Amino acid sequence: MAIRETVSVDGTSIVYRVEGDAAARPLVLLHGWAQSLRCWGDGVLDALSAKYRVIAVDLRGHGYSGAPADGYDDPKIWASDVEAVLAAERIESGAVLLGWSYGGLVICDYLAEFGETVVDAIVLVGAITSIGPGQRGGRVGSSMRAAIPAAMSEDPSESIRALGSFGTALTGPAEGKGVASQALFGASLSTPPRVRAALFNRAVGHDELLAGLTVPALILHGTADTVVDVSAARHAAELIPAATASYWEGCDHGPFVEDPQRFVAEVSEFVDGL
Repeated sequence: MAIRETVSVDGTSIVYRVEGDAAARPLVLLHGWAQSLRCWGDGVLDALSAKYRVIAVDLRGHGYSGAPADGYDDPKIWASDVEAVLAAERIESGAVLLGWSYGGLVICDYLAEFGETVVDAIVLVGAITSIGPGQRGGRVGSSMRAAIPAAMSEDPSESIRALGSFGTALTGPAEGKGVASQALFGASLSTPPRVRAALFNRAVGHDELLAGLTVPALILHGTADTVVDVSAARHAAELIPAATASYWEGCDHGPFVEDPQRFVAEVSEFVDGL
C-alpha cells in the first residue's frame, strides 16, 4: 500500500491510496459526501487489490486532501481532480471508475470534461449522477432529507444530532457493524461543515451524458436506500445504453458495508467481463 499526493488544476492537494499490481487494470474508487477513502474498509480494498490496481481517492475537502475555500460548485474542477490522479499514476487507458453516492456525480463531471478515452467502464454504487432541483438522477432519500440543513451546521449539537439521525443508513443492520458505523460517523464529523454545505450548493444535470455513454456501466443500488433514492439508479439505468443493474433488496446506502463479499463478487464479475 502507498499513500500518494497530487495537485489539481486549482492547486488543491488530492491524496489517494494505491494497492495492487501496478500492471493490473486500474480501479479508481471515489467515495461519497462527507466520507473518505477509508470508507471502503480494509477487507474490500484487500480483496479488490488482489485482482486490480486499486486507487482510492480522498475527494477535495475530505480526508487528507486539501479543503480550499471555494471551487466546489465547478464541475470542471471536480473533473480535474480525477484527471490529476490518473495523470499522476500515468493511466492512459483501461480504467474503471467506481463512485459511491456523490462519487457517481464526480465520475459524470470527469466524463463530461475529459470523455471516455481513459475509461473502459464505470460502476455507480448508491450514486447520484446529477444534482439540483428537479434532477431525477439526484433524488435523495428520507434520511438525507431529514438531515438537511442541520448536517451542515457549525453548531456541534445540531450537526452531531443530524448526522447521527442517519442511524444505520450507511451500514445496514447494526449487529456486527459497530466499528464501521463509528468510523463512517467520524469521517462525516471530520469533514468541515462548510464543505458539507458547499457540495450541495451546485446544480448540474448529466442526463445527456449518460444517454450518450459508449462504455458499459454497472449500477448497484439498495432498494431501501434512504440517502439516495433507488429511483436515481433506475433513472441512470434507463439512460445508459450499456447498463447492468443490480438492485439489492432491502439494502440501504452502503452495500459494500452490508455485504462486502457480495459487493466484491459483483464488481469483480463486471470488471472481469470487460
